[in-house]
Amino acid sequence: MSALARWYEIEGRHDLAWRATRDRWEVLVSEVMLAQTQVARVAEAWPRFLAAFPDAPSAAAAGPGALIAQWDRLGYPRRARRLWEAAVMVTDHGWPDDYRDLPGVGRYTAGALRAQCDDDPDAIGIDVNIRRVVQRVLGELLRDADVEHSAGAVAAPLVGRDRLLALMDLGAMVCTARTPQCDRCPLATTCRSHGPLDGEVRSRQAPYKGSLRERRGIILARLRDGEVVRPADCDGEALDSLLVDQLVDVRRNRVYLPDR
Repeated sequence: MSALARWYEIEGRHDLAWRATRDRWEVLVSEVMLAQTQVARVAEAWPRFLAAFPDAPSAAAAGPGALIAQWDRLGYPRRARRLWEAAVMVTDHGWPDDYRDLPGVGRYTAGALRAQCDDDPDAIGIDVNIRRVVQRVLGELLRDADVEHSAGAVAAPLVGRDRLLALMDLGAMVCTARTPQCDRCPLATTCRSHGPLDGEVRSRQAPYKGSLRERRGIILARLRDGEVVRPADCDGEALDSLLVDQLVDVRRNRVYLPDR
């Protein structure tokens, strides 16, 4: 057993509820939630969401407003809208051969679904954690395609699901962006950088307080609470942004969560 495989077996985040399923809908929900939300918050939200929408047909039938309401305070509610659109497509046409055909699903999520649900040994999705691990081990910045190609060598002999999750967990727990714990890393003996690389992109989220995100969230929170909301009582820029993203409707001088 390789050092990474041994580390993952002992230290991996096997207790995360979505790691116990191979159901495509359940994994898709987890991946969409995790894209821009901390794991601890997803651990609370994911079971509640699936209790309300256990499969794609139930989500499609509920309408986008129901999914947006259930999304609650996870942030970036456009994700809930896209999940509903994906649920409609799956319900009407089945799961596509290429998951990137689903609304809101990009290269990483498609690879993660193939690895976790389809037992595809060659599948790998490149999230920020996996990119960081592979680049640091090789000691150079890489394009997406090169990271995907190199991940196999870095994580060998792990493949498919175990490779994806082992590299992801290593990046999240040990090879972190700012304070990597190289003395704990199972790949330390082959790593060429032993720390951050020059030129690594370390994104910082803009402050939430007073942002458009916060102002949009205030309107959605009022709607989730069942409050009667009039356009004149809303932040105009925030309301216009929600309308563009199809997260609300305005009918007869009242704001609603969308039903289609």
